[in-house]
Amino acid sequence: MTYIETAIPGVWLIEPKVFEDARGYFMEAFKQTEFDERIGKIRFIQDNESRSSKGVLRGLHYQLAPYAQSKLVRVIKGRVLDVAVDIRDGSPTFGKYVAAELSEENKRQLFVPQGFAHGFHVLSEEAIFTYKVDNPYMPTHERGIRYDDPTIGVDWGITEPGAVNLSAKDTKAPFLRDAEINFKYEPNKR
Repeated sequence: MTYIETAIPGVWLIEPKVFEDARGYFMEAFKQTEFDERIGKIRFIQDNESRSSKGVLRGLHYQLAPYAQSKLVRVIKGRVLDVAVDIRDGSPTFGKYVAAELSEENKRQLFVPQGFAHGFHVLSEEAIFTYKVDNPYMPTHERGIRYDDPTIGVDWGITEPGAVNLSAKDTKAPFLRDAEINFKYEPNKR
């Protein structure tokens, strides 16, 4: 696998080596020892999967500490624009984001560490999205930020604003300036 650190340190784009022939393909989607060497020791405890239709936008989501989650995300069917927003207090990239297209064709993965809000927008007719997490889902610690927060300015590639399909929870999410966050930037933390 190739590990590419993005413009925000700690967020990684991972490109697997894919071996294809007339029968199909093979790839290693995750290898713990290699991940530990390149990114750091993270103990993933659960795999999640969702299916969404075109125009669905999920996010921007995060959980407060001590239930904050690191995520290793990928798409096994379709295509999404995946986004990670730095919400670590004191970070030089606070409020900045990284976006990457993840698809069944490119087989890329994005590693989103704790202290980031995460979301994705479905670009294909349907997408099956899967991700590993290092902490359990805790409804009492779940939070969100508006996907269209102008201070963040994510370019979701939305050409028709009315075409975005949001959950009721996501339509009520606060802007970053009003969001509850409890992450501190630790410059030497890998």
